[in-house]
Amino acid sequence: MDGLFLLLPISLLFVLGIGVAFWWAIFAGQFDDTQDAATAILDDDDRSLKPCSEGNIYEHDRENRNTGRNL
Repeated sequence: MDGLFLLLPISLLFVLGIGVAFWWAIFAGQFDDTQDAATAILDDDDRSLKPCSEGNIYEHDRENRNTGRNL
């Protein structure tokens, strides 16, 4: 029974913290545009890339690997 007096306030504070974080996320615009991130990979144009002779590595990947730059 003594453990309940400790765990109940801790769990209520935890639930309150989650509620505040969710409230902030809603009003900060975190859920305003959920479709653009989901369809961004579908909008990628792979036709402009030339396959390299090494297999599935593209030409721009080999050039960036040699220079150490990231895309």
